[in-house]
Amino acid sequence: MPEKPVTAIKRRSLLAGLAAMPAAACTELAETKPVGDLFDAAEGWHRAAHRSLAARQALAPEYAPDERSPDVKGNGTVSVETPEYQEQLAKGFPDWRLEVRGLVDNPLSLSLADLKALPQRTQITRHDCVEGWSAIGEWKGPKLSDLLDQARVSDKANFIVFRCADVLYNRDYYESVDMVDAYHPQTIIAHELNGEPLPEKNGAPLRARIERQLGYKHAKYLTAIEAVASFDDLYGGKGGFWEDTGDYQWYAGI
Repeated sequence: MPEKPVTAIKRRSLLAGLAAMPAAACTELAETKPVGDLFDAAEGWHRAAHRSLAARQALAPEYAPDERSPDVKGNGTVSVETPEYQEQLAKGFPDWRLEVRGLVDNPLSLSLADLKALPQRTQITRHDCVEGWSAIGEWKGPKLSDLLDQARVSDKANFIVFRCADVLYNRDYYESVDMVDAYHPQTIIAHELNGEPLPEKNGAPLRARIERQLGYKHAKYLTAIEAVASFDDLYGGKGGFWEDTGDYQWYAGI
């Protein structure tokens, strides 16, 4: 069960105070039972946190080329009906821009050519949909961490929000992840699927690949990546389209 916030704050305050004491004083205090128990509890808490983060940094399974599925199903929104999108689609997205903005020191506005000029990661992974189907596809694109480093994300940022061109039920689609998933080595901004430009049904020209999460977290038709401190000013405040409607949970780790 998660710790109550007050308990966590008290623990951090006590540990901070202990850290500021002279070493000899800390040694004497540690030999008393209450403070010794505190040290033991803190050590266990840090160990658990470390293990949790390490598990979330573990790589998702990757597959051989001959294991790719014949087709990766389009799901949710499979097109964007706006005239602007349809014109870009017909031309091959020559003027499409991806902004990296929010709590960053160096905002970016990148074309597809800019993104393709960056170091690329190719990975063959399984897409797991919350509706129960899966497909294995080969995805290619720059790592999100490279974009965030280039934009120089502020230490105040706690989440990365994906802004999308598609509209569902008269509301803009969006999704978000925390900084652990944002900097995961397999989190990429994909522009290719199985060696070809990303198909319209799969989110052309750009989609997020968050390989340790279920499919609805993999936002499509990307227009912007935004670093934020909280979700307070975002739509329903839950961090995602389906999260705001109450249909799905914010964290969809697999």
